[in-house]
Amino acid sequence: MGHGHPHGHGDDHHHHHHGHEGGTDTALPAAFDTSVPDEALSPEQQSRRSLLHRAGLLGAGLTAASVVAPAAATAHAGTNGRRTKGFLWLAGDHHIHTQYSNDGKYRVVDQVRQGARHGMDWLVITDHGNVTHSKIGVEKVNPDIRAARAAYEDTLVFQGLEWNIPAAEHGTVFVHPGKNEVSVLKQFETDYDGGVKGATGSTPANEALAVAGLNFLAEQVKRRKVQDALMLANHPARKGIDSPHEIRAWRDATPERRIAVGMEGAPGHQAAGIHADFGMGRARGLYDGSPGANSFAGYPLESYRTWGGFDWMTATVGGLWDSLLAEGRPWWITANSDSHNVYTDTAVRGPNTDYEANGRHDDPVYGGKVDLTEGDYWPGQYSRTHVGADGFSYAAVMDGIRAGRIWVDHGQLLSGLDVRLSGGGRWSTLGGALRVKRGTRVTLSVDVAPAGGPNWAGFVPKLARVDVIQGDVTGPVADKDTFTAPTARVVKSYEVNRSTGTVRLTYDLGRVDRPLYVRLRGSDGNRSAVGAMGAAVDPAGPAIDVVGDADPWRDLWFYTNPVWVLPS
Repeated sequence: MGHGHPHGHGDDHHHHHHGHEGGTDTALPAAFDTSVPDEALSPEQQSRRSLLHRAGLLGAGLTAASVVAPAAATAHAGTNGRRTKGFLWLAGDHHIHTQYSNDGKYRVVDQVRQGARHGMDWLVITDHGNVTHSKIGVEKVNPDIRAARAAYEDTLVFQGLEWNIPAAEHGTVFVHPGKNEVSVLKQFETDYDGGVKGATGSTPANEALAVAGLNFLAEQVKRRKVQDALMLANHPARKGIDSPHEIRAWRDATPERRIAVGMEGAPGHQAAGIHADFGMGRARGLYDGSPGANSFAGYPLESYRTWGGFDWMTATVGGLWDSLLAEGRPWWITANSDSHNVYTDTAVRGPNTDYEANGRHDDPVYGGKVDLTEGDYWPGQYSRTHVGADGFSYAAVMDGIRAGRIWVDHGQLLSGLDVRLSGGGRWSTLGGALRVKRGTRVTLSVDVAPAGGPNWAGFVPKLARVDVIQGDVTGPVADKDTFTAPTARVVKSYEVNRSTGTVRLTYDLGRVDRPLYVRLRGSDGNRSAVGAMGAAVDPAGPAIDVVGDADPWRDLWFYTNPVWVLPS
């Protein structure tokens, strides 16, 4: 219904199949299924259910399937819990390290258990690409992942890896589970990882190798070696080495089945900014570097810092992300933990560990003290990526990510969000495009369910403001290194100041006569500053994070992906 994208491959989530290995959708997770009594749930399932109850997303007449958008439950839920218009919003994390990373520590089951405990429905294990991992680690981790899938049936656990993108930064690569998941990832890493191939420098040949890697993944899907594969760029502005033309080249590669679909809007390592008196004393996201030999010369110095915990490419209204959206092509944002070593944890690596020999570190042991020198959180403890899925299955999560049905938040700022543009008797949601006749009146409606209870830091966050950001679709850029979008700006801000009950916000776009997009951002109102493009563009955006003193719990933000309007 009005889904799709201006670039012509927006309907790929309509014909993709679901389930494990091409089967039908799996049942709802037990925690969501109100026909399963509390006493039949495991401790993790009980924790997940209590979180859903606190958020007001279960019971009270809602069907399990409408847990997503509490405000519009009646519109979303059909008979017997099958949705007519809504999606099952599943929270997850696509950037997680284990003992199979040279700089990791935890077992797969530790990360999955913690993710389940913190409300994660899906997780991607992404150990670092390197020679040792490509030779033995990618195979060795697989039985641990399969064991975690069996032990935590309500959590979808993907196998992936953190790709050293040739000529660029890191990226998450992951595939749909299946008999070839190891062989495809192993060949990909061996042939296309920048670290393995010695191809990290910013040269045209290395940039071409990155695109060849994406083509390889697309070919594996085409040949049905794996059911699906995705790539998301990680911490894109951290070192300044993901140039605008490289990001465009990844996004434009493999048009038949897009593999590269987005980037981390907010990096992991969020605890790293806590002051040295009781923390790591570095920068949020470990964004405390400066330009190097391979950095893109056009980026300003402030791009090497986070803004309200978000990457500069995402946080700047009228900046790089908006320049991509203004071309009318999809590029989505996510948020995740990049969890390696967790702040306040007591575990240390096993005493006789030898990563190079074994492809893994020995199992962690008790270290005898609380560690305040680390910068990470467990999956779901701080950052969440919420994906609108057609059901509870690996394929449905991958479809939802590719379609851009994604919103992200920090510190459990919200418990639910429903966004739709409507006009001419049609509607579209995040990642979609509303196709209407020129001159049709279009309305944005947003239902926000506030935080459902205290977060890990022990307080109930309160949403203070929601901003509507709008930009024109101006078409492909002549210069592929463009990173500004002159028409993007905050067009409306809403003061919320409510901590209970769903908040409904509406914005009238008027009679739309040109292609445009809208996206949303909101915060607890604690820290803000005039945006980089000036007060007329962004009067109260996120403030730059101070290196060495940026407690991530002091300002919490949420961001959504865009919805387009395409009049004709």
